[in-house]
Amino acid sequence: MASAFKRLEGKVAIITGGASGIGEASVRLFIENGAMVVIADLQDEKGTQLAQDMGTEVCAFRRCDVTLESDMEALVAFTVSKWGKLDIMYNNAGILGNAVAEDVHNLDMADFDGVIAVNVRGMALGVKYASKAMIDAGTKGVIICTASVSSILGGMGPVAYTVSKHAVLGLVRAASSDLGKYGIRVNCLSPWGVVTPLLVNHLRQAFENPALTQDEARASRDSHSNLQGHSLSALDIARSALYLASDDSPFVSGLNLIVDGGFTATNHSFDS
Repeated sequence: MASAFKRLEGKVAIITGGASGIGEASVRLFIENGAMVVIADLQDEKGTQLAQDMGTEVCAFRRCDVTLESDMEALVAFTVSKWGKLDIMYNNAGILGNAVAEDVHNLDMADFDGVIAVNVRGMALGVKYASKAMIDAGTKGVIICTASVSSILGGMGPVAYTVSKHAVLGLVRAASSDLGKYGIRVNCLSPWGVVTPLLVNHLRQAFENPALTQDEARASRDSHSNLQGHSLSALDIARSALYLASDDSPFVSGLNLIVDGGFTATNHSFDS
């Protein structure tokens, strides 16, 4: 049900990785709350269809490889040209990397480089060009990056993924420090495992079970969750992003908002 009070009324947002998963949920919620949104993704069919479903007057799709500086610069320029400004940059695109468990001593460096390129370089480019557009226009904007519980805890994902998410947290802290003088807020979201198509495909490879269903993946994830009685969804993360993007958090910057049901605050050693 749409809210009568639209928390992003008249705002313009970019959401990378916006064609599916957390990104898609955020696109829908941001538009429901009055924003105009540019979906940036490599999934052409899904991104185009989502933009059409939401309505071309409030949503557009732009193919974008976040690792390419030219693509990210063009993405921001396209958004400003289309809607005259940029208020919110949600750097959400990310990958998990190698699904086969490996220790740091036998790290696949090609996979490592690929994960860092998307998860760190891509977000750094998003911060760079979004902040430049905001500064040039005098916009007191908001930049959000999707991190993970792996930003503060080892052993929750592949080595490259864990390194990349620690780096995202460092990027957010550095950017919030640099951009505070312009009134630009920079924060990140660190979810516990959200059952998205990305995660399901990763688990299928990791467990060598191509028939693994989304419901089975969710049941497995929920069995390890600390907070019982609620199954974390992409919409839960989108709602957290909405909080950070809106005027409900006017003095919140440099925050790593951990959305994990208390998992990283709990000693699980006795359950091992």
